[in-house]
Amino acid sequence: MAVFDGKPPESYEEFEATSLYCSHCKEAVPVRKKLLLILPDGDEYEYLCVRCGSSVGMKRERGKEGVKILM
Repeated sequence: MAVFDGKPPESYEEFEATSLYCSHCKEAVPVRKKLLLILPDGDEYEYLCVRCGSSVGMKRERGKEGVKILM
């Protein structure tokens, strides 16, 4: 018997989209993930429709460890 400790299983911490609804194509389409910004607290990505190139969503992945910036 598994005991639930309130934390989600490690395999469910982050999801990766493979298809999303495109308002231009009017249907769910495969998407391509494009890096937009590298931020101190994580990276921001944009999901693009592989058919027409329209933006269909955004995602921010939080960094696991602190970012060190060298100057």
